[in-house]
Amino acid sequence: MSATVFLAVLAAAFLHASWNALVKTGVSKVTSMFILTLVQGGVGLVIALTRDWPTWEVLPWLAASGVFHAGYKLFLSFAYEQGDLSRVYPIARGTAPLVVTLVSAVLLIDAIAPVEYVAIAVLSCGIALMARGAFASGESRALVPLALGSAMMTAGYSLVDGLGARVAGDAVMYVAWLFVLDAVIFTPVLLALRGRGVLRASARDWSLGTVAAGASYGAYAIAVWAMTQAPIALVAALRETSILFAVLIGWLIMGDRMDRTKALAAALIILGVMVSRL
Repeated sequence: MSATVFLAVLAAAFLHASWNALVKTGVSKVTSMFILTLVQGGVGLVIALTRDWPTWEVLPWLAASGVFHAGYKLFLSFAYEQGDLSRVYPIARGTAPLVVTLVSAVLLIDAIAPVEYVAIAVLSCGIALMARGAFASGESRALVPLALGSAMMTAGYSLVDGLGARVAGDAVMYVAWLFVLDAVIFTPVLLALRGRGVLRASARDWSLGTVAAGASYGAYAIAVWAMTQAPIALVAALRETSILFAVLIGWLIMGDRMDRTKALAAALIILGVMVSRL
C-alpha cells in the first residue's frame, strides 16, 4: 500500500466517524439516516449522469452493493437507537475486517502478506476490546445483534464493491450508481418497517443529514478507489481506524466517558495502523 493510498484511507476513516456522529446526534436516528441516504442518492444520480453507463458485467455487482448498503444502514440506525456511538460503532466496524480477510483468503481474491495479517489481527483485538463495554456496563444488549448485522453488511459490501469497482474500471461511476440503488432500496424498506413518521424532519435534521451525506459519500468514494489500488482486506482493516476517531469525537465533543479500556483499545488500533505500514 502506497503512502498516498494510506493517507487517503485514513482521511476516509475520519469522514466516516464524523458522519456517524452526526447521525447519532439527530433526534431520530432512522430519519437522519433516511435524509443521508436520500441526499446521497441525489448526488450520486447527478454524478452518474456525467459518466459512462455501467456495462452489463457491472450491473450484478451494483445490485448486490445496493442491497448490502441498504441493509447496513438499516441495522446501524436501529443499533444507534439502542446504544451510544462509542459502543455501537466499534462492534459494527470491528467484525467486518475479520470476515473480509477470511473470505479474501479462502477465495484467493488478494494476496495478503503475513505482516498484513498481523496488522489486521492487532486492529481487531483493539476493536474487540473497545466493544467489550457493551457487556460490562449494563447497556442495552439489543444493540449487539443489530451492530453485528451491520458488520456483516459491511463485510459484504467491502468485498462486492472492491471487486465491482475493478470490473467497472471507473470508481467514480461505480460509487455514484451504488448510492442511487442504495436510496431506491433503502427508502421503501424503511417506510415499510417504520411508516411515514420517518419522513417528518426539522430544518436541523435536514442540515445534519445533508452534511453527513457529504462526509459519507466522500469517505466511501475514497475507500472504493483505494480498493482498486491495494488489497481489499487491508483497506477494509485500515478503515477501522475510524473507531479511534469516533472515540475521540465521542469523548471530546459528545461527552462520552473515557476509561482505561477505551484508552488501551485506542492504543492497539494505532499499533495496528503502524504495523500495516511495515
